[in-house]
Amino acid sequence: MNNDDLNPRTRRDHGGGLDRAIKHFGGTRADWIDLSTGINPHPYDVAGLQASDWMELPDHGAFERLTDAARRFWSVPADAAILPAPGASALIARVPALARAGSVQINTPTYNEHAAAFAAQGWVVQDTGPAEARVIVHPNNPDGRLWQQTDANAPLTIIDESFCDVTPEASLIALTENPGVVVLKSFGKFWGLAGMRLGFAIGRPKLIARLNDLTGPWAVSGPALRIGTEALLDTSWAEKTRAQLAHEAERLDALLTRKGAAVVGGTSLFRLYQVDSAADWQTRLAHAHIWSRVFPYSATYLRLGLPPTDGWQRLEAAL
Repeated sequence: MNNDDLNPRTRRDHGGGLDRAIKHFGGTRADWIDLSTGINPHPYDVAGLQASDWMELPDHGAFERLTDAARRFWSVPADAAILPAPGASALIARVPALARAGSVQINTPTYNEHAAAFAAQGWVVQDTGPAEARVIVHPNNPDGRLWQQTDANAPLTIIDESFCDVTPEASLIALTENPGVVVLKSFGKFWGLAGMRLGFAIGRPKLIARLNDLTGPWAVSGPALRIGTEALLDTSWAEKTRAQLAHEAERLDALLTRKGAAVVGGTSLFRLYQVDSAADWQTRLAHAHIWSRVFPYSATYLRLGLPPTDGWQRLEAAL
């Protein structure tokens, strides 16, 4: 076993893992509601794919259309470059190679894949600075903390905005004009299409060009290029979805607080609660075939994503 597997800072511990839950608690995937991941339960409607999307290598024009749509949707500065990739996770694994290994500041608790990626490439992970690199997850996962521009204070600063599309006014995208700043965007969370595997890195052209060299050609599939472009251009869908998610997050908070949980924070895609025993709550929900998120560093933190439309009654009954 690798020593990093024993380190709670660098352990690759995630939501999901529904197969493991099924093996222990029974049922089939169709029986379960997975609330462990924070993925929008009302995904963007996938339509309009063509045979060529599957059969041909993606050409330059398809990438340009996607990056143009991304630039408009996120108000990317004109001087910043955009790199599409097969998911934000693929980028997280590669960004430590953008600088010579040193120390990286990653404040906890947060999404632990960043620490694991930096540690795997020889970096020393620490909670406080100064450091040669810094990672801020904005909004933070799992507590929803928002960071400030002044927090992007290391020579290499990675800003993970995987959950920021529900609060676009809070985005730090303007900082991508600055040397050493890379903003990461995830397509799977807000648009609810995690299986499509699409993410973006945004920063100064030289930095993004180096990241492009690490990802290789044709990193994004033809279907992802077409669907991503269409979804990023559909701003009316985004506005309606933000309002719907905010309403449902309030509904989830009201339900959980009635059942004895206390709201810690989160975003409108996931909520973090303080409970008496997170393991007991997870087990109770799992017996009703509802999967939740607990954390190795806290015995009392329980995170839940939003249920699908037909899942609210099941969740209330299970609680």
